[in-house]
Amino acid sequence: MNAVPAMNDPILSVDHLSMKFGGLVAIGDLSFQARRGEITALIGPNGAGKTTVFNCITGFYKPSEGMITLTSRSGKQFLLERLPDFQIPAKAKVARTFQNIRLFSGMTLLENLLVAQHNKLMKASGYTVLGLFGFSGYRKASAESMELAKHWLEKANLIDRADDPAGDLPYGAQRRLEIARAMCTGPELLCLDEPAAGLNPRESLALNELLIDIKATTGTSILLIEHDMSVVMQISDHVVVLEYGRKISDGDPTSVKTDPRVIAAYLGVDDTEVTDVLAEVAEDRVIEKFDGEPDRAHGPSDSASMMAGAVSDTIGHSDEAGETVKVSRGASKAAQYDQRVAALSTAIAAPRGGSADELTRIKGIGPVNERKLHEHGIFHFDQIAAWTQADVEAAEAYLEFDGRIGREDWIGQAKAFAKSGGAA
Repeated sequence: MNAVPAMNDPILSVDHLSMKFGGLVAIGDLSFQARRGEITALIGPNGAGKTTVFNCITGFYKPSEGMITLTSRSGKQFLLERLPDFQIPAKAKVARTFQNIRLFSGMTLLENLLVAQHNKLMKASGYTVLGLFGFSGYRKASAESMELAKHWLEKANLIDRADDPAGDLPYGAQRRLEIARAMCTGPELLCLDEPAAGLNPRESLALNELLIDIKATTGTSILLIEHDMSVVMQISDHVVVLEYGRKISDGDPTSVKTDPRVIAAYLGVDDTEVTDVLAEVAEDRVIEKFDGEPDRAHGPSDSASMMAGAVSDTIGHSDEAGETVKVSRGASKAAQYDQRVAALSTAIAAPRGGSADELTRIKGIGPVNERKLHEHGIFHFDQIAAWTQADVEAAEAYLEFDGRIGREDWIGQAKAFAKSGGAA
């Protein structure tokens, strides 16, 4: 007998998922969990592989490697990568929407929601013409379907337009109708691919309210892809961040939005935008950490959603011709940040004796740069005095200096201060 899972237990477990297209790795060794009754957001820059993950979960693609396990409320487990695509919504109760709206525009709103319940109605008709003759079981199922459709039209604040063609709705209302239609299938996991794309602030607010209501009143778990950070941060319980098909961060919204690797990879469009975004959330500490301009030339193009490469310089497999597929050096912004953080060989965890030297006495080191050096484990003159050429290059990359450390002879100054015990 299957044990009934508790709330906050994982409803979806993705383990070591990989998806390869010939010589390209769209997803590489991805693992994460979505907890029951929560909203989990999957974010990342264009080309990170988010939609590919959705396509693997919902059966549009069969993964090259890995497992995708959905645990139903009854405790029964489904290995989604092994199910035929049509059984994933029917048996595992997974519903999804797409980036592009896919309503039946010539049908009314009510008819769109009834179409979503065709399996139930067909079963009630015995898969024959019994419905045409007023079979009692079909009449009951038809009335229940009508009530459910009206219920979700009310939830989506669209009941007044139930008899209007779906194509006549404003864009934001069509988005909510798509979600209402998906909910009419009775899903346990609702997958939403960029539901806030193209919405104005008022429409985004209405979307937020609908998703929060779904979470609170139905117990349906939600997995969403979204670029609108106001939506992600306001409604998500858990955020997973991808870059080049790899997970670079995983946690609650507060920890993710202050993760410099995420800022470098996802929000790091340019210095001014990063500063504006972080000023909104009052994260001055992170503004100081992320002080570099991202390299747009190495990022994926807007149309490269399936063409992401590995974080490393080469992908760990070959194509049919035996050629290793390469990715531009330094393409990963998160990897760049990691290299900067770990690059200084003389770094220590904390100042010796609990007190740091006054590094601002070195010509060229001001209060801001001193703070940055502290963040990288540099607290004393003798640490700078022992820098290698690699350390100098790493420090200049982080501080955005071009030969300044050598020109101002930081190492020589540091040696003098270290020898004199910090005396002028």
